[in-house]
Amino acid sequence: MADPVQITFLGGLGDIGRNCAAIECRGELLLLDCGVLFPDEDMPGADFVLPDLEYLRDRADRIVGCICTHGHEDHIGALSHALQWLSFPVYASPFTLGLVRNRLEEQGLIERASLNPIGDHDRIRVGSFDCEFIPVTHSVPSGLISVIRTPQGVILHSSDFKLDLNPIDGRRTDLARIGAIAHDEGVRLLLCDSTNSEIPGSSRSESEVGGVLRGVFAAHPARRLVVAAFSSHIHRVQQVVDAAVASGRKVATLGLSMKRNFALARELGLLQMPDHAFIDVSEAEQYPPPQVCVVATGSQGETRSALAMAATGDSRWIDVGPDDTVVLSSSPIPGNEARVARMINNLVERGADVVHSGQLEVHTTGHGKQDELRTLHTVADPEYFVPVHGEVRHLAAHADLAVKMGMPSDQVVLARDGDQVELSDRGLLNRGKATSGEYYYVNGQLIESGRELFSERSILGGQGVVSVVVVLSRDEGRLLARPRFETKGWVGADIAWQLEQAGADEVAVAVENHLASGDEDGLERLVRRAAGQFVNHNTGRRPMIVPIIFEF
Repeated sequence: MADPVQITFLGGLGDIGRNCAAIECRGELLLLDCGVLFPDEDMPGADFVLPDLEYLRDRADRIVGCICTHGHEDHIGALSHALQWLSFPVYASPFTLGLVRNRLEEQGLIERASLNPIGDHDRIRVGSFDCEFIPVTHSVPSGLISVIRTPQGVILHSSDFKLDLNPIDGRRTDLARIGAIAHDEGVRLLLCDSTNSEIPGSSRSESEVGGVLRGVFAAHPARRLVVAAFSSHIHRVQQVVDAAVASGRKVATLGLSMKRNFALARELGLLQMPDHAFIDVSEAEQYPPPQVCVVATGSQGETRSALAMAATGDSRWIDVGPDDTVVLSSSPIPGNEARVARMINNLVERGADVVHSGQLEVHTTGHGKQDELRTLHTVADPEYFVPVHGEVRHLAAHADLAVKMGMPSDQVVLARDGDQVELSDRGLLNRGKATSGEYYYVNGQLIESGRELFSERSILGGQGVVSVVVVLSRDEGRLLARPRFETKGWVGADIAWQLEQAGADEVAVAVENHLASGDEDGLERLVRRAAGQFVNHNTGRRPMIVPIIFEF
């Protein structure tokens, strides 16, 4: 019998983010990605959401390395947190490693990991795992499909992918190599990107966006162009640069991550432009508007991002106004729509023209749609399949697609965060929860778990807080002072004093009746209930009620 292989999903199956899987065999653990999830409106105050790193801390001595499939934060962003407690080698393409290196140097963790570059078609051993890397097209350069050979056969992980027949860098997804592996060795298990599994057809080629961008430049010859895109989307940035240079413009970068990634891509030869066309953003205001193109971060309207600050007049470097056309070369990530809309309103209010994906096709997805998924399934011809990288509906749609293509339903396994699947001589089995699948939130310098904190923050943010201070003598069974209401964010200052006085009187009566009854228990609960009933009856609101009891 061959040794079994366990795969534990520490993130990425249920959310589009915090992608991380632990592949274990013969006492060794190989990590596949280690990314973050960006918080939504239900997580106020959180910076990032991490994979379940506790699972890795408990197995620290078994980790032989981490393969980073590409350079997006939802695949590499948690490395700097994991490496605060752990130490292991990281394997990735040079561009992805450059992004990882920048983040680790920022955190002073560069000594915690050896960074090992891998190239297209490289085949290496990571511990006892035999790994091969196949080029794949995505919205970031140098993505890699991972072929992991185990005692149970080949595990093929698609990474985030699309089948772009005309990519900007000419680097296509190598379906021929996948087909050869399927023919010669067979693919025992396919783990495949599910992001666009609900959408029929195929994705548009990235090169088609270039023509639209050139049209935007041609339509605004007398204006400065400010183009916002993801800083890792070097193929998109290349097309912006090409359009700018062709129209005789200088190019400046706005935003720290854009500046860094722009420089890294030029250094590695992934971004081509003449030196004379590049200027520092500090020089941008010195040129007439028709001679400048600014490539910026902040297309999602993130708080404190470069474009969001420029939209409110808070940018140190550029003053957006009537001479500017701003292009948002991305689509809003689900949950960011309101933030992006607010930023567009701010830009328009400052006099700028705004071009976005709702008007022109200035963006295309980096994830394959149903026809592309069918092609990969056909070429790989896996024995077993687990959909990965998606929300629950995406995973379910991808599983349904595989079954409709002819895969037996008992060979398609739906898993969720925290689940562990085992590949053995008997087949593929979902063994259920190997870890809680708990969310771990980065809050400033702290890492915390549980959603109770965000429930409290939502109440505080939406309803305010009412604290009720009660001072009493337990021995004498009486109040020593009138209760005091102190409120923040509950009601406006013009009516707060009147309500606070009335609330104090009502709580005083409740406490005095309680003390007169001789009951010595439940005073805090009584104060919370009495204050809450008063607040709800008089305002219809439900702020957080905080009883503060002093006994003498």
